[in-house]
Amino acid sequence: MLQMPKIIRGVSISDQRGTVAFINDFNMQPIKRFYSINHLDINIVRAWRLHRIEQRWFHVVKGEFLIRLVNIDDWVSPSKNLPIIEFLLTEKNNEVLHIPAGFGSSIQATEESSIMIVFADYGIENAQFDNYLFPSDYFESD
Repeated sequence: MLQMPKIIRGVSISDQRGTVAFINDFNMQPIKRFYSINHLDINIVRAWRLHRIEQRWFHVVKGEFLIRLVNIDDWVSPSKNLPIIEFLLTEKNNEVLHIPAGFGSSIQATEESSIMIVFADYGIENAQFDNYLFPSDYFESD
């Protein structure tokens, strides 16, 4: 059964001391590593990186990112006209986007100096076996 990407919503509580933000429904049990992406330039697009076995979770800590996803149908020669699913993640919404295995992603900051944390369920030693790259315009259908 195909698992689809989904948003895990968080909550923020503010008072005179400041704000506490939390995402209690984000189960971090499968996480093996994390890293951050800092986009200084809104014209840069990181696309398309595909993961056959790795799940990822994206959380924006500063700014805003447009995340575009495709469900891969063939790992050697995927169809170029696959439907693209879009998510706009922003620090203001305090949420995590879960991307199941089997999806390719395109990441673009829509605000300068945006920062996103990426969580993954496989260690870095597996990255070389699950790293499929395609040109940034590969899934752009006209």
